[in-house]
Amino acid sequence: MAFGTQDKDAIIKRLRRIEGQVKGIQKMVDEDKYCSDILIQIAAVRSALNSVGGIILENHMKECLKKYLDGAAGDQVLDDLVTTMIKYTKQN
Repeated sequence: MAFGTQDKDAIIKRLRRIEGQVKGIQKMVDEDKYCSDILIQIAAVRSALNSVGGIILENHMKECLKKYLDGAAGDQVLDDLVTTMIKYTKQN
């Protein structure tokens, strides 16, 4: 899958910010910070990851649908898209 340069830069920037948040959580655990404070930060990371995932999923959906509608791909593309969406949205 290809991203535009601007989209890719924005995704990388968000992922680096998330990485920093995770390192901050590790430090909080190491320093025995309050559990509620740690959980709030975990929720923030989860939200940020969902946001990035949504951007990537949107890009993927658009590319798959373009290929399908242009006739460049068969029904397998739609099946793969549905499978990806189910896996992405599945709650554990």
